[in-house]
Order: sequence, then structure tokens, then C-alpha cells
Amino acid sequence: MSFVEVPHTADIKIRATAPTLEKLFSEAFAALMQVIYGPDRNGGKKREIALDAEDHESLMRDFLSEVLFIAEVDGMVFSSADIHIEGRHLSAVLDGEPFDRRRHAMGTEVKGISYSGLAITRDANGYMLDIVFDV
Repeated sequence: MSFVEVPHTADIKIRATAPTLEKLFSEAFAALMQVIYGPDRNGGKKREIALDAEDHESLMRDFLSEVLFIAEVDGMVFSSADIHIEGRHLSAVLDGEPFDRRRHAMGTEVKGISYSGLAITRDANGYMLDIVFDV
């Protein structure tokens, strides 16, 4: 995993790094699922999503918000995401399984994805993301 939890006063702040933008989105997705459900997540059921946004920060927030919405409404726990980004368009295939209280109730409830402190930067080594999950 290329993400770590960074100290934050009230919520959960994550810093992720990756060599490509798609991998950065995958790391943020993995961090969100880890925070909510813990490490025991499997695949088997696919879900496709597509989004457009005005910039990469908005695309990140919209993507993670959509994943959070699907997880809550459909009772799904996702283990992986195959993400493709072209400009400001994202398409992804999420792989997961139905929520099982015995295996997936070890995490922290995330109420939303915050715009506050959300930043994607790029340097010679790749991309870095700072993001806050509202708990």
C-alpha cells in the first residue's frame, strides 16, 4: 500500500503516492475501503461507474463519494478497482462482495469525502494526494 494515515484533529486524513494518476486513484480507493471495512475484502461481483468533473481534485472527490454511496446503498464491500482516466473523465470497474457483518465491521464509518485539504500534486516521482474522510 502506498498510503498512510496522517494526524488530523477530528477526521481521517490520508496521504497517498503513486507513479500514475490512475494508481493514485486506486490508492485512495484502497485507503477508503481499508478505513471503512478493514483488510478482509474479496471480489466476485463487478460494478461499473463513469464520471466527469472539472478537475482531478473534483474527480477524486466525486469518485470516492460514488464508491461510498454504492457501498452504503447496495451493501457492497469492494476489494479492487480497475480505473481509467482520460482528461477529466473516469471509468472504473469495481470488484467486491456483499457486506458481511462478521468480516467487515472492523473499520470506521466514513460519512463523506471532504473538499477541505484535498490536494493532488505532481513531481518527478509521480503523484501525491492529501484527502480527508469525514467520520
